[in-house]
Amino acid sequence: MTTSITLPSPAKLNLFLHITGKRPDGYHELQTLFQFLDYGDELTFTLTPEQPEIRLENPIAGVPDDQNLIIRAARALASRSSNALPGVRINLNKRLPMGGGLGGGSSNAATTLLGLNHLWNLNLSEDELADIGLTLGADVPVFVRGKAAIGEGVGEVLTPANPPQDWFLVLKPNCDINTGKIFSEKRLTRDTPKLKIRPAFEGDASRYRNDCEDVVRELYPEVDRSLEWLAQFGPARLTGTGACIFGRFPTESAARIIWESKPSGIKGFVAKGVNISPLHTKLTELR
Repeated sequence: MTTSITLPSPAKLNLFLHITGKRPDGYHELQTLFQFLDYGDELTFTLTPEQPEIRLENPIAGVPDDQNLIIRAARALASRSSNALPGVRINLNKRLPMGGGLGGGSSNAATTLLGLNHLWNLNLSEDELADIGLTLGADVPVFVRGKAAIGEGVGEVLTPANPPQDWFLVLKPNCDINTGKIFSEKRLTRDTPKLKIRPAFEGDASRYRNDCEDVVRELYPEVDRSLEWLAQFGPARLTGTGACIFGRFPTESAARIIWESKPSGIKGFVAKGVNISPLHTKLTELR
């Protein structure tokens, strides 16, 4: 019986993000293209039969257990079992910036669901795990399913996609963005026409946009300046509603040349876009 596994918890990019309407419940209708990166956090799960609790060894400062997506995902999964389960000790190696729009928390939740489903031998289906994930956040199901996809609804209605697997330079300007503030802005575009799905992911996603970007640039000068700098080298875009921006490059070396010349004080990384999540690749190797 496997008692410990270490799994990747990859980042995602929103290659575009269109807001197509607003629902009566206040949530926004979206169309977006998700692609994974071969870079992210890492989670290690170790069963502790002698200690039945679920424990995160290195909790994030200021985030209590009842708000931590890793703990919430583990507890939600455990509640699906009628049998007593061994406890688990979870160690998080955090590499992704919080609030960057890279899906770090959602990815952590999905890695927890898939990892503990494997360790606890629960044999829940991908559909069942995605349903649990949706109760934790709209972006969790795409990480559970592990395939690049067009997201609709609030991002949870997924259609598999196959965008080019290029290289990306991802930068995190020195600011934190309040998602609620962005979505409540009167200036935010909320009526972008819906795309036909097939052309959207068979064509060039760079001709689309992030509808949140103009508002973010107005409210957060650090993002505006960073996008202006990165746009010198090709199309640059905001991902999600976080602070991270990205530029697309045909090769790793091209991305790293620009990385070496980035302004001081900006963090980031170079990574390859992948259409199958590194988490799913690793789990396939374990089977």
